[in-house]
Amino acid sequence: MRERLKAELSEEVINYLLLPALEAEQKRSFTNIMDINKGHLIMLISKGIVSQEDGQKITDALESINKNGAASLELDPKLEELYFNIEAALIKIVGVEVGGQLHTGRSRNDLYATLARMNSRDSLLNICQQVVSLREEIMKIANNSLHTVMSGYTHMQPAEPITLAHYLSAILSALERDFQRFIQSFNVINISPLGAGAMASTSFKIDRQETSTLLGFEHAMENSIDAVASRDYVLEALSAMNILMNNLSRFSQDLYIWSTDEFGIVEVGDSVAACSSIMPQKKNPITLEHIKAKSGHVMSALISATSCLKNTSYGHSRDLTESFKYFWDAFTDVDSSLHLMTATVKTLKFNEEKMLLRTMENFSTVTELANTIVREANISFREAHQIVGHLVSEMIDKKIPVSNIDSEVIKDLSKLVIGKEILLSKEGIKQALDPIQNVELKSTIGGPASGEVKRQLIRLTEALEKDKKWLIKQQTLFHDKRSKLSNTQNV
Repeated sequence: MRERLKAELSEEVINYLLLPALEAEQKRSFTNIMDINKGHLIMLISKGIVSQEDGQKITDALESINKNGAASLELDPKLEELYFNIEAALIKIVGVEVGGQLHTGRSRNDLYATLARMNSRDSLLNICQQVVSLREEIMKIANNSLHTVMSGYTHMQPAEPITLAHYLSAILSALERDFQRFIQSFNVINISPLGAGAMASTSFKIDRQETSTLLGFEHAMENSIDAVASRDYVLEALSAMNILMNNLSRFSQDLYIWSTDEFGIVEVGDSVAACSSIMPQKKNPITLEHIKAKSGHVMSALISATSCLKNTSYGHSRDLTESFKYFWDAFTDVDSSLHLMTATVKTLKFNEEKMLLRTMENFSTVTELANTIVREANISFREAHQIVGHLVSEMIDKKIPVSNIDSEVIKDLSKLVIGKEILLSKEGIKQALDPIQNVELKSTIGGPASGEVKRQLIRLTEALEKDKKWLIKQQTLFHDKRSKLSNTQNV
């Protein structure tokens, strides 16, 4: 393999490049690379490039290596990569005349490009499974919270009354879009580079579509250069993961703030919390902190991969290998975060009484009071806004509660602010300032009224079921393909 080179590999190259990568590949890639070998061999035999007799010998040897498992494979870093260590084990069993035929019609460039895509799609489907699980847990709470009134916030200030279900519907909508981005990433990943060779294909009459089908890919990549050079799917998958983690981080931040003593409207379970080493009263929501921090790691992985790729020529180079440096770590961080978030969501306890009480005290209902003035007094919203703005300012200054607002207060203030007395009905004021009625008035598409949120959740449930069916279809396909390759004893 190093026939062109006269010097042995330096200890630095072995210890700082090859050995760490080799050990990582042994754990991550053994199963998929053995599947690639088997799929490629089946195709070589079917095309008559490898004889049936030699093919069976190679098959039996590969089966022996596979049965012994990755841990039993003796790694020699001087062979540089996992494939060549497997090939060495193969040749040790059947000899170079037979075992050396397995690499016909391919290069390690297209082999590893294929392996990276197979590893990526496995990891991506795992992430999809965790996103589904999280959506299911959030949906359970949402369906039971259609009438749980709370304050909605803008600029982290009380804005208008909503329901917990309305808020969670927003989170579920974001996670639905995340899943769609993962489907798109999966579709970009799930095409086969195998048979593209080093970059210019091969003169052997191979069948790339056959290996593509055997390995569960949608089809073979159209251009041999693109097959070995393309890593935009890495950036696409990292972008999708980065957006997901950003959404999880924002959800975590809300729960984090709401769990403080100052808010006190949600509590995480003891199983996902930690105590202080010195302050015995502390209950720290550590899972939320880790999720927020891990979001930063995934963002960094996207920046790292982009930086590695941006000045590479459109062909094969070791820069491409470096672009995966934090790619696999990103999958691990996202997987961990989704498990942590799902575990946390399962334990959440909301203080519904306190949530409702806040909406009665924090003036979040007065936007609807302005709407009521517009409807009953037939004036512009801007004038109504001025009246209510002065009203709130005066009441806060004088420490007068919202419940003290009546038609007389509005009449006196409207004359002062706009020079016109506004007379509101008692029922109109009550309906506007009652958080529960306030919420139910907002039944337009996307609003917090219970009937409208129920409609949103029905649609989100339908989308979730559709996504689950897509996921099961992909999982079943790969399971069947792998089983077929594993069970092919006689090729």
